Amino acid sequence: MCALAACGDGGEREPRKQAPRVRVEITKPTDQATVRGANLDVRGAVSPARADVRVLGRPARVSGGTFTVVVPLEPAANIVDVVATARGRAPSLTAFRVTREQRVTVPDLGGRRLAELTALLTPLGLRLETESSGGLLDALIPGEPRVCEQQPAGGLKVRRGTTVRVTVARSC
Repeated sequence: MCALAACGDGGEREPRKQAPRVRVEITKPTDQATVRGANLDVRGAVSPARADVRVLGRPARVSGGTFTVVVPLEPAANIVDVVATARGRAPSLTAFRVTREQRVTVPDLGGRRLAELTALLTPLGLRLETESSGGLLDALIPGEPRVCEQQPAGGLKVRRGTTVRVTVARSC
């Protein structure tokens, strides 16, 4: 009977050499970019030039060590993953963040009651800021305060999160 080390089973083995990784670099867009469109043009470089590249699971067109693909975006924040593989190489995975900016149309609030405004603006992702006008005598006029002025104007397209400023009074 022999000791494990003497028989060659002592656990001392030559370390396996790991295959070199596929190199992948995103050239467009930059991390944390903001875009408006529903689709995103992704471009980059890959080595070796024969590597297979997938972006969000979609195959990219690879030519001469560069790749390109158009992928769909969800509204708001997106994480876009890029996987590159090649025979005899370890795969590479990278990801970047991109935000699809959503624009909304500001409703015309002229003449609306103050109580209606939050219900109109909140679903659109718009904030409300109010200011009273009409002076001291306005409190003596019957009825509820209504929107006299607004900024930005109704019909304009703005980013979600924009603050709509309104001036309200009983008599405009």
